[in-house]
Amino acid sequence: MTTLPARPEAITFDAQQSALIVVDMQNAYASPGGYLDLAGFDVSATRPVIENIRTAVAAARKAGMLIIWFQNGWDEEYVEAGGPGSPNFHKSNALKTMRQRPELHGKLLAKGGWDYQLVNDLVPEPGDIVLPKPRYSGFFNTPLDSILRSRGIRHLIFTGIATNVCVESTLRDGFFLEYFGVVLEDATH
Repeated sequence: MTTLPARPEAITFDAQQSALIVVDMQNAYASPGGYLDLAGFDVSATRPVIENIRTAVAAARKAGMLIIWFQNGWDEEYVEAGGPGSPNFHKSNALKTMRQRPELHGKLLAKGGWDYQLVNDLVPEPGDIVLPKPRYSGFFNTPLDSILRSRGIRHLIFTGIATNVCVESTLRDGFFLEYFGVVLEDATH
């Protein structure tokens, strides 16, 4: 059993019943020239987060924990993003940026593209699970819940981007599904 200091209280977990969740560490969110950078957001603070995630991944591997990597994005035609009737169509900064800058259509968060790829410093290994996700939560329209339950996973350790959007959405949905979650503060942004 491992105990992590946490707020409001420490959390104790068994590595074999736990998964490290790496949320959306993609070029889109963490690299110069990625979608956030093109939309005018500063991505420079992601460098230390990447290093801390590398440390967390190495520790999780050593402990024998399952590691799950998420990639947020959509098909090249953005059908998965939802049309004008979808809140995602109106709220997604990537979709809004592409409407303002049509030359970026097909380049931002499109599966298979550079923007969609995980950053070079974070590479899944055999045995890791990589899951695409079309919305903020990693539980929405993905097999995450069945993957976790089939392996007896009860605790989720979260890292990634963005803490207040996709990380938090996945953590909250996990809580509603009876998972214990904790966010590694220095491995999120």
